[in-house]
Amino acid sequence: MRALLQRVSEASVRIDGEINGSIERGLLILLGITAEDGQEDIDWLIRKIMNMRIFNDEAGVMNKSCQDVAGRYLVVSQFTLHASTKKGNRPSYIYSARPEIAIPLYETFVKQLAVLSQTEVATGIFGADMKVSLVNDGPVTIWLDSKNKE
Repeated sequence: MRALLQRVSEASVRIDGEINGSIERGLLILLGITAEDGQEDIDWLIRKIMNMRIFNDEAGVMNKSCQDVAGRYLVVSQFTLHASTKKGNRPSYIYSARPEIAIPLYETFVKQLAVLSQTEVATGIFGADMKVSLVNDGPVTIWLDSKNKE
């Protein structure tokens, strides 16, 4: 499972011209799922995301988590995070989970993040054509991969 975190001052996702989810200060989480992912991956990613100290403290040092600053979360499914570009110029998505596997994992991730963070989690709609807007604060962008925990 992969997550691309972007620290934002605001972010939203539109579907068919309508805002489906939006946040102010917090994290935009682009989430990619493979067929091999499971609850262990969800647990690790959520723990890592909630404790990631990438928000500034009073001295301007990245020393606070999203939780510490009462930030919000916007989770958007993104199968292209598992694109293989090994051969040719057209990415292959063979590592991305099929919807029947990915949707339950995505929904579990969102629900568990909401419970553990004790906040409403904004989302897009899995598989929809989404228009994501954001103001990247910093910019700060962090890549997490539950299969490569470096």
